Amino acid sequence: MKIRLGISFSSTNFQNYRKWFDPEVHAGKVELLELNADSSTLSDFESCDAFVLSGGCDIDTELYQGEVNYPHKPEEFETERDHFEASIYLFAKEHQKPLLGICRGMQLVQIVEGGKLIQDLGEETNLIHKKAGNTDRKHSIHISDGSLLASISQQSSGEVNSAHHQAVDPTQLGKNLLISAWSTDNHSPEALEYQNKENLAFMLCVQWHPERMEEKEKSPFSENIKQTFLAAIIHSS
Repeated sequence: MKIRLGISFSSTNFQNYRKWFDPEVHAGKVELLELNADSSTLSDFESCDAFVLSGGCDIDTELYQGEVNYPHKPEEFETERDHFEASIYLFAKEHQKPLLGICRGMQLVQIVEGGKLIQDLGEETNLIHKKAGNTDRKHSIHISDGSLLASISQQSSGEVNSAHHQAVDPTQLGKNLLISAWSTDNHSPEALEYQNKENLAFMLCVQWHPERMEEKEKSPFSENIKQTFLAAIIHSS
């Protein structure tokens, strides 16, 4: 079957998501559909076999009753996008369609499920996690035993790229969410999945950017995730 994959549009480095799936697109296995708050409709959702929630701007604090002012707050939020991507997530969950959340996408899932965010990790931690200009940082993670991510990556630890200054708040975790990877430097969450996976489709969120990792074709935290995601789509169709 040919997979129709919906990817939420981001004004930041969107081409990287398309390039990540280039081999499968060129092989005729995958068709990509850009999902945009300005133009996409319910019929677009219905035509997709699975979804990717992309990275980008901080999520509007009103969606999770966060502090109005905080360090590194953007000049303006993309509130329309926030609501649009929340509708993608809820559609995927209701219709049991696989979903992969990346960076901001992970934080959005946390918020939609009723959780909170750490709005800024602090200057010291940002030197490890927040990208410098256009260059991603790198840091180590630990993967929880028995998790979906552990079965996908076949690793208990490793190194990922990093470009964020916010994180999922582990003390106020969303409903039925499980933290399946942690940063080794400050113990902030690096991956989410469902705790009880019964009657739910594949769902994995990562705080790093697998679509633009160095040597991503060889990385268990990029290639393994992509291939398992695509296999889950075929299995669920």
